[in-house]
Amino acid sequence: MQLTYQQPNSRGYYGTFGGAYIPEMLHRNVEELRVAYLSLIAEEGFQQEFQQLLRDYVGRPTPLYLAQRLSEVHGTTIYLKREDLCHTGAHKINNTIGQILVAQRLGKKRIIAETGAGQHGVATATVCALKGIECIVYMGEKDIERQAPNVARMKMLGATVIPATSGSKTLKDATNEAIRDWINHPQDTHYIIGSVVGPHPYPDMVARFQSVISEETKKQLVEKTGMSNPTHVIACVGGGSNAAGAFYHFLDEADVQLVAVEAAGHGVHSGLSAATTQLGKPGILHGSKSLLMQTEDGQVVEPHSISAGLDYPGIGPLHAHLFETGRATFLSATDEEAMQAAFELAKLEGIIPALESAHAIAALHQMRFAATDRVVICLSGRGDKDLATYMQAL
Repeated sequence: MQLTYQQPNSRGYYGTFGGAYIPEMLHRNVEELRVAYLSLIAEEGFQQEFQQLLRDYVGRPTPLYLAQRLSEVHGTTIYLKREDLCHTGAHKINNTIGQILVAQRLGKKRIIAETGAGQHGVATATVCALKGIECIVYMGEKDIERQAPNVARMKMLGATVIPATSGSKTLKDATNEAIRDWINHPQDTHYIIGSVVGPHPYPDMVARFQSVISEETKKQLVEKTGMSNPTHVIACVGGGSNAAGAFYHFLDEADVQLVAVEAAGHGVHSGLSAATTQLGKPGILHGSKSLLMQTEDGQVVEPHSISAGLDYPGIGPLHAHLFETGRATFLSATDEEAMQAAFELAKLEGIIPALESAHAIAALHQMRFAATDRVVICLSGRGDKDLATYMQAL
């Protein structure tokens, strides 16, 4: 029986979503991880090294910044959880630090990863360089073109970047290639999945490593307001790792409104969208049951978003459960709305966000707030990687 929203049941299900739908050849790897991960990350030595690296290497805690001019525009109090100030420029490093420590303790000598926007790829290449472990990153050919700075960073860090040339040549296809690699190298390889997707235990493990975001937010809110809970937490959602981390310690706090913002692309019903909760239905993708954009006969519908990190046809099973039960509100922002929100934040606060994070900022225009509300937005990444796209808009 699942007593909280935070953890899945023993089979990895959040309500009706989750599980581990994997080929027989991966069963040993996934089972090895499932049996070991909770005891490994609970070890005192693991936690000491994890916390030390988060503090001294990643730069945590990240600030909870009162965005005064943005607050004035929207008539409420808005705080930005500054994950963009993490080493490598996004929240992704929280998870890759945790997973590289798990991989080491399992005796793995080779790391593979998938990446869309490149932030997870950079974060994986970073921790592999830190620990001296071979790193292979799969990235869609389309994403390699639009995220060239991150590709260069990965290569400079010593990673091998392999293009995925099938399908839409984006995140879904990179994930397919990474899983294929893992099937062919089951003994010595650990797959660092970058979001709360994939077979159990990945959604739970990634959410636990990212939960540092909401853990810090609670403490920082007490310092700033005397109260540990905001009224709203807003985060963008593709697979959903930054949202899972930002929501985690508020999931069972009924007085906190959780708002997930998906990528509507050219419009939810335009045929060029990634708004999974509005367009998807239950299905299996990349090892778990969740909501998935698919045709009547179950073929995956190609997603679209201006932001490579949200360009995914599914959503993590935790988020599918939050949607199905109504615990979280799911909104969507178009490419144009996200772009406008990015420029709004840059001009009001001197912060250039990642295009992914800009979707969360865009949601402010779809909501009504009281002057007494305390709104926390997870600013999941910085906009350096998206400057080419921003320059086109200029």
